[in-house]
Amino acid sequence: MRILLSNDDGVHAKGIEVLYQALSQVAEVTVVAPDRNCSGASNSLTLMNPLRMSKLANGFMSVNGTPTDCVHIGINKLMDERPDLVVAGVNKGANLGDDTLYSGTVAAAIEGRHMGLPAIAVSLCSKDEVHYETAAHVTVEIIKKLQSHPLPTDQIININVPDLPISQLKGLKVSRLGSRHQAETMTQQVDPWGRDIFWYGPLGRESDAGPGTDFHTVNEGYASVTPLKVDMTAHDSLTAMASWLKESK
Repeated sequence: MRILLSNDDGVHAKGIEVLYQALSQVAEVTVVAPDRNCSGASNSLTLMNPLRMSKLANGFMSVNGTPTDCVHIGINKLMDERPDLVVAGVNKGANLGDDTLYSGTVAAAIEGRHMGLPAIAVSLCSKDEVHYETAAHVTVEIIKKLQSHPLPTDQIININVPDLPISQLKGLKVSRLGSRHQAETMTQQVDPWGRDIFWYGPLGRESDAGPGTDFHTVNEGYASVTPLKVDMTAHDSLTAMASWLKESK
């Protein structure tokens, strides 16, 4: 099996190194990742500047682009053979609920799916960066399952793992996305030259976080496994919308 591994925390992040070591036990792994932290980059592409690749001493390939760029160039130009699977992570911090819309980690997986490949995004739900090996272990186990239970061609898997030792992880649960309240307002400051600068405030509090959601699953000590559809169409609204558009003529 050939795996393309990327992330949004950057090529030097601890999470990608730990995941590379784990995946290398079961597959041939190529790492193509951003040269810097691209958290929150979502599905953005670099269109107005050229992409450049540098090969690091450990064999990882560093690209001056977004996670989406890395997957695209990795598959099209940097790998000798097309991969069988795209994996993104391990992300520092959760990608739960609404976070998935902004996540560069999830976007890297989605780009793999856009290019016709099964794909997985995996995140460690902590800012302390302690138990990346637990997230890596869960990822390997799910990859083994995928070999006999392939993903539908319009889906990726989003995995969120609590920051616990493997021995304390209660197991895996399939969960739906929850949601948060609106994020806090932005913070305004002044830089040393007297110019206004702005920072995003903290994430909003959990809103839809009851049983069955990814928030609840992780808070209960389980790894959350969520199938995400690449097709964002609100299919249940098509008929109603067609009806009121017809009425407006």
